[in-house]
Amino acid sequence: MERRQFLAASVAASALGIAGNVRAEAGGMALSREVYQMRRYGLQSGPQTKLTESYFSDALIPALARMGMGPVGAFRVDIGPETPVYYLLIPGGSVQDLADLDLRIVEDAAFVKAADPFWNATAAAPAFQREENSLLVAFKGWPKLTPPASAATKGKRIFQLRTYESPSNGDHARKVEMFHSGEFEIFLKAGFHPVFFGDTLIGSRMPSLTYMLSFTDQAELDAKWDLFRNDPDWKKLSTSPRFASDQLVTNITNLILSPLGCSQI
Repeated sequence: MERRQFLAASVAASALGIAGNVRAEAGGMALSREVYQMRRYGLQSGPQTKLTESYFSDALIPALARMGMGPVGAFRVDIGPETPVYYLLIPGGSVQDLADLDLRIVEDAAFVKAADPFWNATAAAPAFQREENSLLVAFKGWPKLTPPASAATKGKRIFQLRTYESPSNGDHARKVEMFHSGEFEIFLKAGFHPVFFGDTLIGSRMPSLTYMLSFTDQAELDAKWDLFRNDPDWKKLSTSPRFASDQLVTNITNLILSPLGCSQI
């Protein structure tokens, strides 16, 4: 346990060091933006999907709620390079909240009991193939997660999860700047419902940013993107010397997700 506590503290210290530059943009004030832990569970078709979804609904999400954390998003990949894959989006008020989450959650006896089939699955019948985690900080211009209204009523919805990878830290910073220079407003004018925008602090294939959009269905998704692409303000922004002088994004990962029954988003 001492080793795990040391590792959690090291992760928190590393992330806080990276986040120092982010906070400096706001004049050195305390972090007012949310931090997100994004968990990706690679699964095999069959018992693993049911076991993982039960873990989310019966153990993890209720325990996070008791810790005052949420809303938590739980999603399956409908369209992407690999399936079955589940994503979990956990918002926190600080890096420390998320860095030592697994250490604090085991102090919850109800969680430990409900999580047992998942946490203690054997090598012969594992609960998942591989888990990958990343840590993101919300953009200054979109500091809080905004669930769609349909989430409260469990109404029909799909999500688009987009990750932009940049060739350099400078290009990445300019792409983030581009969002704050009018791109948010163009999204809203086109009728999009953004859920979050996050800058990757710890993860793979950095530098990168990730954001999520919500739609009723695929038809709405296609219609909104048509409006966005044809918006005169977008054409002006995307061709301005500041943002068109180089290739700011060299790879885009684009996933279509649907919420699991236990998702709070």
